Amino acid sequence: MSWQAYVDDHLMCEIDGQHLTAAAIIGQDGSVWAQSASFPQLKAPEITGIMNDFTEPGSLAPTGLYLGSTKYMVIQGEPGAVIRGKKGSGGVTIKKTNQALIFGIYDEPLTAGQCNMIVERLGDFLIDQGL
Repeated sequence: MSWQAYVDDHLMCEIDGQHLTAAAIIGQDGSVWAQSASFPQLKAPEITGIMNDFTEPGSLAPTGLYLGSTKYMVIQGEPGAVIRGKKGSGGVTIKKTNQALIFGIYDEPLTAGQCNMIVERLGDFLIDQGL
């Protein structure tokens, strides 16, 4: 299965009639493996900040999480495994695998819990595959 198929079929899938706003699978070096058409163009410092937060949990909290210059407030996650952010009625979930970062961006009526489930389920599957 291609990386784009993972984004299209597993991340941008329908849940209770709703979809993520945007999604991507990005290598830990910042290389884009696959993304939805609406996913923001990330800047190198944004990827660096995300990777630093996985190494030193909480490092993004004071400054916020930036994706394509959009700022998210960092909320509870799982240290070293998941970063969650909130912006207005939406937010983002980022799951770290052995080689990649799985991004899911959502807005109402999709809930944070639904976004977490979509992103973390694929992330756990890829970890189980050694990716």
